[in-house]
Amino acid sequence: MIVALLSATEVALRQDAANATRLSPWFAVPAVALMVLVLLGRRRWPFAAPAAVWVLAAALSFVDGRLVVFSAAASVAGLAAAFLLGMLPDDTHARIGLLLVFGGAAIVVANAPNSDAGDYLFLPVMFVMPWLGGLALQQRNTRIDAAELRAARLARGREEATQQAIAGERRRIARELHDVLGHSVSVMTIQAAAVRRRLSPEQTKEQEALLAVEQTGREALTEMRRLVGLLRLAGDTPELEPQPGLGQLEKLTHQARDAGLEVDVRVEGQRVSLPPGLDLTAYRLVQEGLTNARKHGAARRAEVLLRYDPDAIEIAVCDDGRGAMAGHADGYGLIGLRERVSIYGGELEAGPRIGGGYRLRARLPVSS
Repeated sequence: MIVALLSATEVALRQDAANATRLSPWFAVPAVALMVLVLLGRRRWPFAAPAAVWVLAAALSFVDGRLVVFSAAASVAGLAAAFLLGMLPDDTHARIGLLLVFGGAAIVVANAPNSDAGDYLFLPVMFVMPWLGGLALQQRNTRIDAAELRAARLARGREEATQQAIAGERRRIARELHDVLGHSVSVMTIQAAAVRRRLSPEQTKEQEALLAVEQTGREALTEMRRLVGLLRLAGDTPELEPQPGLGQLEKLTHQARDAGLEVDVRVEGQRVSLPPGLDLTAYRLVQEGLTNARKHGAARRAEVLLRYDPDAIEIAVCDDGRGAMAGHADGYGLIGLRERVSIYGGELEAGPRIGGGYRLRARLPVSS
């Protein structure tokens, strides 16, 4: 709007200039203002509005060759229009815009009085330069948009993979807890049945109570199997071996040593019997730490620490490798450990050690 006002004012007030237009101010002023004002429609018509600047400029030059070249504001509008045409995301429209800029500038030069041979090259090139600047900016914006789109897709992919990893680990935890709890409930049911059979016939109330315990235990086992069946994916095979615990820690460390990893085990405090689920979680923590140290951290030596406190157990696995757990499988193994530890209200820390290597540490509360 300001440029249009300046161009109109310039044409209106400088009628006595040597190179001023010979047209009537009543025609010249609105004509020059219109050539600039069409740029206001660039948001609604991104191609048509800047293209109209050069179409009007070429057309007005046929009416009076002095009109377009006389106004400096009109030249600014031409530069802006060329830049906007270069920024068009549509390649076809951008190329058409280049032809309009170059052709329009050539027509304006041809119709302008007192033009020399150099103007036929200099002026069109001068207006093509903003078009090239707009094109460069558009290509840069396109690259930025593409990079942001790729980053968003990668972020969505990582988020989906993380959720899948969490869901898979929860299914695995559910199956393992089913085995642990199922064994406990089965033992309770069998013991209740054994005690009931030892009762005398007149102890009817006791027999009914123990029979109710048996039936409840069997129903609980049936419902647990159904629940785990819902969590099982097609192709999953049931694990026939009993779930491990820290009682199998020696076997686990032997396997790591056979694979070339030197393992030292240190136990502090008085060993206590852990609940089956907690015992399994502690075992999985040591197993994951040794597996990552051996396979992904390229470690040669690892140390396993078990510290028994009155109300908690601390498990730490330290190695001298390159600390690959954070990068292994995008940290999905670590995600699984966090799921396990969170079930028991524990805390998990994992990260590189000062001086090299990696440390995995967890503290799990032990109910008294």
